[in-house]
Amino acid sequence: MAQDSQRTPRRHQRFEIAVAELPLHCPLDSMTLWNSHPRVYLPIEESGRAVCPYCGTEYTLKRD
Repeated sequence: MAQDSQRTPRRHQRFEIAVAELPLHCPLDSMTLWNSHPRVYLPIEESGRAVCPYCGTEYTLKRD
């Protein structure tokens, strides 16, 4: 996952999530618009992919 301090949740944005960062929620704590929508926990463990129903941000799980 990028360490960009200006990350914001928005449609068509993609992030890779490490297993150490689970459980996954959107928006992420590091996103500048952390209060842009209610926090939602996303199940990513089984499929390796999740999409936020609020903002459309796509997440993929890094498999080490």
